[in-house]
Amino acid sequence: MQDTALPAKRRAELVRHVRERGHATVAELAELFAVSMDTIRRDLDHLAERQLIARTHGGAMHKDELATADTPFDSRAAAHHQAKQAIGIAAARLISNGETLIVNGGTTTLAVVRALTGKRDLTVVTNNLRLPPEIPQEAVRDLYVIGGSCRISSNVTIGPVTFADTQGISADTAVIGVGGISASGGLSTSNLQEAQMMRQMIDAGTRVVVVADASKFGRSAFVHICGLDRVSVLVTDAPPPEDLAVALKDAEVELVTVGGAPTL
Repeated sequence: MQDTALPAKRRAELVRHVRERGHATVAELAELFAVSMDTIRRDLDHLAERQLIARTHGGAMHKDELATADTPFDSRAAAHHQAKQAIGIAAARLISNGETLIVNGGTTTLAVVRALTGKRDLTVVTNNLRLPPEIPQEAVRDLYVIGGSCRISSNVTIGPVTFADTQGISADTAVIGVGGISASGGLSTSNLQEAQMMRQMIDAGTRVVVVADASKFGRSAFVHICGLDRVSVLVTDAPPPEDLAVALKDAEVELVTVGGAPTL
C-alpha cells in the first residue's frame, strides 16, 4: 500500500477502496492504512458528511450499495431476479411436507414461497404481507401473519414474533433473507426493528435456512442479526469469497450453491 499519511490523500484512497469493494470495516481499513481505528472512524464520519460514502455500524459502504438495502420492494424484486428464482427453487427442495415454516419479509424468501408447488400440509408463519397471495394454496394447511406495525416500503409487519395467549412460536424451519452476510459480521440487515424480529424468527427455528444471492456477500448492513453459527444452511447462486467460505465451514453451515452440490 502506498503512503497515505496525509489525511486528504488517505481519505481519497479510502473512498476509492470502499467504492471498489462496496463495503469495508473499521478494523480492515485501520490495518490497510496503518492508522488507528479512531482515525479511521473520524475519516469515515468526515466522508459520510460529504456524502462520499455511507456510514454503517462498524464501517462504511458505497452509498449506492446502501441505497439498495432499503429501497422499495418492487425495485428490490427486479434486482438479481433470475438468481433469486433459482435460489427459491433450490431452497424449496429442502422443505418437507407437513413442516412448520417461519418466513421473514423480502424478495428472495418470496421466491422460496412461490417454489413450494407440490408441497402439502405446511404451516406457515410470516410477517411478509406479499406471501399469502403468492404461496401455492394447495401447499398450505394453516397460514398465520404476525401482527404489528406495517412497514409499507418493505411490505412487512414489525412486531414481536408471537401471538396472543401463546408462550411463543416454534418452527421446523426458519427461512430467512438478509441484507448482508460476511465472515466477520455474520448476518445483517438495514433496519433495527426488523433485525430484532429476524433474530426472534431464527430463535424459533429448529433449522435456519438463509437465502441470499451473491450480491450480499461481504456486506455488513446497518444492524447485526446474528453470527454464522446460528445458520444451518445457506442457499446462494455463486461460491462465496474465500474468507466467507472458510467462516461458513468453520461454523458448520451447509452451503447449497445453485447448480452445485451441497457442501460443508
